[in-house]
Amino acid sequence: MALLLRHVRAVDPSVGLDQECDIVIRDGRIVEIGQDLSIPKGETVECAEKVLLPGLVDAHTHLRQPGREDEETVASGTRAAAHGGFTAVCAMPNTEPVADQGAAVRALLELAASEGAVRVHPLGAITAGQRGESLAEIGDMVASGAIAFSDDGHGVPEAGLMRLAMDYVKRFDVPIVSHCEDATLSGRGVVNEGVVSTRLGLPGWPAAAEEIQIARDIRLAELTGCRLHVAHVSTGRGVDLVRQGKARGVRVTCEVTPHHLFLTEDDLTESYDTHLKMDPPLRTAEDAAALVEGLLDGTVDCIATDHAPHAPHEKALEFELAPFGTTGLETALPLVCTHLLASGRADWADVARWMCHGPREALGLPAVRMEVGCVADLTIVDPEAKVDVAPDYFCSKSRNSAFLGTRLLGRATEVLVGGYFALRNGKVVE
Repeated sequence: MALLLRHVRAVDPSVGLDQECDIVIRDGRIVEIGQDLSIPKGETVECAEKVLLPGLVDAHTHLRQPGREDEETVASGTRAAAHGGFTAVCAMPNTEPVADQGAAVRALLELAASEGAVRVHPLGAITAGQRGESLAEIGDMVASGAIAFSDDGHGVPEAGLMRLAMDYVKRFDVPIVSHCEDATLSGRGVVNEGVVSTRLGLPGWPAAAEEIQIARDIRLAELTGCRLHVAHVSTGRGVDLVRQGKARGVRVTCEVTPHHLFLTEDDLTESYDTHLKMDPPLRTAEDAAALVEGLLDGTVDCIATDHAPHAPHEKALEFELAPFGTTGLETALPLVCTHLLASGRADWADVARWMCHGPREALGLPAVRMEVGCVADLTIVDPEAKVDVAPDYFCSKSRNSAFLGTRLLGRATEVLVGGYFALRNGKVVE
């Protein structure tokens, strides 16, 4: 397949590119970048007023399959990813059963190859069954294609076991993705501990429950030399701990989510909207501001969605009983465009760093650059497109978005995976 993208603003800070140009794609790779290009046969796509980025990657996606296909499947989740502008997702292992051995990793890759709209990179569990008692079959999962290891949804409770995991995982030079939560401190907490938890009469979840384990795991990474990626950092002190670790030369990276960047505990009201129940919980306005500053100064490596689909009847429960999490794949890019680009706090090169290069580098995925010979995993964005976040907007099987009812600016119109359209004119290609 030959494809010519004409008059597109191509942005890739990794190669110093930010200019309007034409790009020729053939056999899944970029073969020419320049001005006034043409192709003898193939398809030409006019991209004036649009922005071309290296393909976006989500470092933190819950596809739910196997076990909760009523909430999401590989097919529906990857279509939601394409709809949101992503060319690849990193699938968390807390499925039913847990992905804690090579057979589960292979099964996911086979399913993604037959039903996926975008690339799927599996993570394996750190501990067997994510029970925090003994190591999972880590070597078997690496051999089967796991790119990293996480007990996401749970913090690994014992420091000795986490050290053992890091000592083992570092042999494969893949990262541990740490869900930093001391459950003895978070307890039954469902919202940030403070004024809002008191006002709403809900059990509080102190920031210290997250920060203590961030500090522990950074120190363990320093001790062992293992690569550590801290998932969904939600507090300003958490960002400071990562900043200090990096300054000491620790191999630590981290991510933040759009809901922790653009929502705070102040958005929780007496309506007890369970779409705003998160793990970790929404924090203070000061914390959210610190997360943005961490992105801008390079401490935070990437934006990840923590896409957590849930069935409607689950989110309809009382606040304390409803599950944690929000869908995120289809709103992440519009939220970044609206709150950081349109406000002038960031530019398109920043978006490429946070949503393409950052997650790839943090999790050790192959680089994607806008240069001749590179694989054509690309995202095309219309910066002026309006997005009304309503139930009928989503391709995900679930609609539990924390941003329902908002109007956003900017969205992906085309997604290319290996030179083929996964999204075309804003519609997922079936």
